[in-house]
Amino acid sequence: MKFGFVLPNRGPLSTREGLTSLATQGECLGFDFMAVSDHIVVPRYISSSYPYTDSGEFPGGEFIGDCLEQLTTLAFIAGATSKAQLLTSVMVTPYRSAIHAGKVLATVDVLSKGRLLVGLGAGWMEEEFIALGLNTYDSRGRVTDEYISAFKEMWTSNNPNFKGHHVSFSNIAFEPKPAQKPHPPIWTGGESPAALRRAGRYADVWYPIGNNPKYRLQKPEKLYSYFEIVKQNADEAGRDPDRISLAYAASWYDERKAHTSESGDRTILTGNFNQIASDISQLEEVGVDYLLIDVLGFDLLSSSTGESKERMDAFYTEVISQVKK
Repeated sequence: MKFGFVLPNRGPLSTREGLTSLATQGECLGFDFMAVSDHIVVPRYISSSYPYTDSGEFPGGEFIGDCLEQLTTLAFIAGATSKAQLLTSVMVTPYRSAIHAGKVLATVDVLSKGRLLVGLGAGWMEEEFIALGLNTYDSRGRVTDEYISAFKEMWTSNNPNFKGHHVSFSNIAFEPKPAQKPHPPIWTGGESPAALRRAGRYADVWYPIGNNPKYRLQKPEKLYSYFEIVKQNADEAGRDPDRISLAYAASWYDERKAHTSESGDRTILTGNFNQIASDISQLEEVGVDYLLIDVLGFDLLSSSTGESKERMDAFYTEVISQVKK
């Protein structure tokens, strides 16, 4: 299993010094990848329901308008590091034009010497679509599917040609190609039936977040059952199901105390280090190849680089050391 952590692009840690310090610390410890989330603008008033809190409230509301652009941030991190992979977690696919996004992603892969992981999702915040002048919120899933095919065409064809409803191009030379062949790995997020179909049809890695209240995947056996659906979708699309890997994002990771569900069960990846190490072993048994945790401060307003680095160090020395024995 490979392990990754979240880098901040909002709040007091999202500075040149903060990002560089966390990225280099994580790489030195031996983390395999690091991830940056995606917002271009954060509207002042949001009525859209956030998929990953029980209340539907978007966390970090105190940082209205505060966000570093994802792809620019990853390009900066690429220059500050040399080994760890760089994950868009996830890039909201419809926010950028297909050719522009494809070019930026290819550029990051070239300049990082093949370290890019392309996490893609359809998005959830209608207000941000509107702010960006986009009328594709209702069709965002179809846009995402089409863009993935367009990216692959640009990244692999010597004479890229694509005709779709949302993106079309011809008569272009797209160079340089990404460093990774045939292209950077494509991770698709989401837990809904549509997201599972997208993963089966297009993804190299399916990348759910486990705490979606509508599709809660905080038990390894349930995660496995959903992954089986992804594989079935791949088979129906004529793809080899065994070529799709499984990643898992645990934004609720908490080494201070155990969280409990409504049934009284301990929530996975919370509790003491021994419990968390045991959880990771169970995830590995059901096929998880990549695990992303959030080691940023529990309170973003008062979080510090030192606190995040301490949590990162503790996870690596206390948990990963057990799992890799």
